[in-house]
Amino acid sequence: MTDNISHVKWFRDSSPYINAHRGKTFVLHLGSEALSHENFPNVVSDIVLLNSLGVRLVVVFGASGEIRERLLTAGDNSATDFELGKSVLKPEQLPLAQEVIGRLKSELEARLSMGLINSPQHGSDLLVTSGNFIKAKPLGVIEGTDYHHTGTVRNVTTDAIHHQLASSVVLIPPIGYSLSGEVFCMHSTEMATTIAIELGATKLIFFTEQNGIPDQTGAPISELSIDQLNKPEYKQFDELQLARTACQQGVSRCHLLSYQYDGALLEELYTRDGAGTQIIRESYEQIRPANPADVPGIIELISPLEEQGVLVKRSRELLESEHHLFTVCERDGMIVGCAALYPFDNIGELACLATHPDYRDDNRGELLLAEIVAKAKKQKFKTLFVLTTRAVHWFLERGFNSESLDVLPESRKSLYNYQRNSKLLAKTLN
Repeated sequence: MTDNISHVKWFRDSSPYINAHRGKTFVLHLGSEALSHENFPNVVSDIVLLNSLGVRLVVVFGASGEIRERLLTAGDNSATDFELGKSVLKPEQLPLAQEVIGRLKSELEARLSMGLINSPQHGSDLLVTSGNFIKAKPLGVIEGTDYHHTGTVRNVTTDAIHHQLASSVVLIPPIGYSLSGEVFCMHSTEMATTIAIELGATKLIFFTEQNGIPDQTGAPISELSIDQLNKPEYKQFDELQLARTACQQGVSRCHLLSYQYDGALLEELYTRDGAGTQIIRESYEQIRPANPADVPGIIELISPLEEQGVLVKRSRELLESEHHLFTVCERDGMIVGCAALYPFDNIGELACLATHPDYRDDNRGELLLAEIVAKAKKQKFKTLFVLTTRAVHWFLERGFNSESLDVLPESRKSLYNYQRNSKLLAKTLN
């Protein structure tokens, strides 16, 4: 029963994301390393689940590793450092590359078509479509080197892809065809990026070896803005630079996930904190003035604290009339923090400072306090005070001083609840 309750809660919590992603176009990139990993069947199952939830999916796959191994097996020792789309692909190598790409495409279609009883894909009846959606052009001669059948994207037939997405998953191999009828192989991550941009995709998702970009502790950094990607430590990650290009040209968000981590795709897309690293144009968490639509979220946030006696109980009607006094911290559509600033002549009261229990270790309380202090200064308040029963030391550590109730403004003193016996702390504002 406990496991069922946990499952039901997770499913309910995921419903806003199910609604938000339905009908949206996602481009997924799978490198050849992902296709051969033991966790790949789980990745495929999750892709099928996304399709069943109404997400329009374009799957781009790579083949560099497989082609390199095939060339080496055929005795081509020059292929030691071969990387599709980056290395020279000679005319005599092209048939082997086509053979590998065709086999991988067939294997992927077979996996996406599975529907055995008792399997995660049972009853999915998923359709997979491929075709000459990508027009290619040769990379050409660079610094005297002829790259032969290594090419790049000339254009994407977006209308045809959108038409197919209405009823099927579109599978795109790292290959394209020129107007002259020639075949060119391309770098799959760059292809995926171009396709996402041209389609106006909502998301571009790269499956990589590690789960996102690690911080100093090794844990994945949950979010990076495109401005942060200018830092030298991020220059080494090709997918990050492609993600920045995609976001700059209209893709809403890009994600780096591990193909080795079971459930990474679902955790990233259907939970609030995700599993890997997402790249965005601007933060999906923001501190801003509250509006009337935030009142239900504020009530949900502060109700448990009111029941515990930490906060004074406020009715919905009161909150609706005073919402303009509140500042909220919103994380991906959820109110995870709030605080209010009440005016009393040239003195301000900080009230109702609260953060969600799942987000109390990331300085959101301090950020909200800083925002309230900034608002108080803007309104020319000389002093900011707070009445609290549980957080005296927290405020003392942040520059507030204990004061006698005598310093309360008369209009506020008449509202003081002596049964709560709240402590008064104040801070002088410069």
